Amino acid sequence: MSLSKHLRDVEPFNQLPEAVVQDLLAAARINIYPAGTCIFAQNDPPSGFLFVVKEGLVEITVLASSGEDMVVDYLQEGQFLGDTALFGDDPYSVGARAANDVQCYLLPFELLHQLERRYPQLRDYFAGVLVSRVRQLYSEMVADHTLSALGQMEAYPFKKRLSEIMSSPIEMCDGGETARQVARRMADKRISSVLVAGQDGSPAGLITEKDLVTKVIAAEVDDPQKVTAEQLMTPHPHVMPPDTYMYEAMAYMLGHQIRHMPVIDRGEPVGMVTLRDLMRYRSQKAMLLLGSIEEEESLAGLSRMRQEIVNVVRALLTETRNIHEVTEVISHLHHAIIKRVYAICEQQMAAAGHQKPAVRHCFLIMGSGGRREMLLGPDQDNGFIYEDMSEEKLAEVESYFVPFAEKLVAALAEVGYPLCDGKVMANNPAWRGRLSDWRARLREWFNDPEPQNVRDSSIFFDFTTLVGDPSLAQELHGIVQQGIREFPGFLFHMMSLDLQCKAPIGFMGRFLLEKSGEQAGLLSLKNGGSIFIVDCVRMFCLELERSELPTLERLKVLVELNVFDVETADHVRAAFEALVYLRLRNEIALVEAGREPSHYLDPQALPKNEQELLKGALHAVKKLQDSARRHFAKTPF
Repeated sequence: MSLSKHLRDVEPFNQLPEAVVQDLLAAARINIYPAGTCIFAQNDPPSGFLFVVKEGLVEITVLASSGEDMVVDYLQEGQFLGDTALFGDDPYSVGARAANDVQCYLLPFELLHQLERRYPQLRDYFAGVLVSRVRQLYSEMVADHTLSALGQMEAYPFKKRLSEIMSSPIEMCDGGETARQVARRMADKRISSVLVAGQDGSPAGLITEKDLVTKVIAAEVDDPQKVTAEQLMTPHPHVMPPDTYMYEAMAYMLGHQIRHMPVIDRGEPVGMVTLRDLMRYRSQKAMLLLGSIEEEESLAGLSRMRQEIVNVVRALLTETRNIHEVTEVISHLHHAIIKRVYAICEQQMAAAGHQKPAVRHCFLIMGSGGRREMLLGPDQDNGFIYEDMSEEKLAEVESYFVPFAEKLVAALAEVGYPLCDGKVMANNPAWRGRLSDWRARLREWFNDPEPQNVRDSSIFFDFTTLVGDPSLAQELHGIVQQGIREFPGFLFHMMSLDLQCKAPIGFMGRFLLEKSGEQAGLLSLKNGGSIFIVDCVRMFCLELERSELPTLERLKVLVELNVFDVETADHVRAAFEALVYLRLRNEIALVEAGREPSHYLDPQALPKNEQELLKGALHAVKKLQDSARRHFAKTPF
């Protein structure tokens, strides 16, 4: 096949103008490789050329554990070689050998790099190759670490959704039916609840066996024929959508002390779930942990429960391939423990004679806790918002919340949540205050984007309400969005600070390790990897005034708004999942060895395929940083 025909017929070159094709033809050269010749070896540095097979058959090889080359694929006329090195400086991850006499066209990377800046479809096409490589390695790594069937059973409630256990179809009655008719309906259907339909057919209320007992039998109603379903029902019952996880529903129903809950999909009742349905899984270790947190009365008990999270996570990694689901569950457990610590501290304050002031307030959790991306060893990032009030009233409010914040921070540390090195905690006056105080604080950050203010903002911007009035946090989100709108240059300063640190991957794909201190010889999966993805994606969403917090939800939004194309977002997602998975697995190993969880590891101790995965993920981080630099830079670098 002639190179001219290939470039005109094959994606992505068939999308280029004729003049560009002619430039490629002029720059190309032909190399001949006799049968058995090595075109390039695994771990060789990139040659600087994209190979296009003109004639012959090429063997793709990898090094087996025995040290011998193993053929894993064949490439024929018209296919590419060496494309995974096109936009990186990694050595070749595979080898290529001529199975018979082979001729290849060689296209120089230098020219392709120039073209990809003018024609992004080139970059997008070859980035797709890297995406599939990272995805493949990630899938293989997860599969290699599948645990026992027992672990899968323990993970079941954290994986399954209400749609998989709810009773369906749901039984409904009219508001005019009598108590006797409702009781007969329940007996005939052998059910313990009935949903009452409103005039428009939507759910108006819920009747349970308990309602019949307390409102008819125990109340000694003379004539059940005179009591209607509308009088019996509990109006506006708690509901959840069918894609809710079982563990979320369990926590919600226990917290609201309800035993029956309709499952509603787009306003339509599709099923019913009962606490009994969920309690069938309570014997599993994971569900016992979740169910026990709310009942625990001591900090020591909560500390033990926090240590049990590692067992839940081990089971979750067995069951699910979606690391986002795993971090959601971990965060849910941490949130439950922190809220229980909060409640215990309130009880202790009340017992000591401190009365909580009647003022709207909310307790914020920030950083990974706000994004619901917590792992095994999160530290404290928290604060308070109060409603606006006079200085005199503020002094009264602070007379309660200052000692309470000190007690809360100390209690969380006792349970196992370390103090924040940057003092981003509610006992620091800089991290609590009225809405007006927060507005002034944010304006100071925006007006004076010195490094510490920018670092604080990176933690703060991922805040959510854990306890209290969430409307205060919503107002504060609006203040943040207004500030970004008025001071768009602040995003430039965020980007500049972020880019002072580089992904720890160097020339020829060498890992760049810590050179001194306790972490010498190690690599940070957080500071050198995942945090850059979190920061860059957050900056794009702040610019768009979006309120999503989880990184992968933000990525989805950026695709929907055409900021990122699907291939770019998939590459970033694959890299983020891989980095979080490697970090979480490393944390589990450290905890099991009796050590504190850490985001530092020795990449050379990883198997070869996981080293390749880590390199691919770090290169994705570098590409994302480059995109952020181009987008937010106001001055040349």
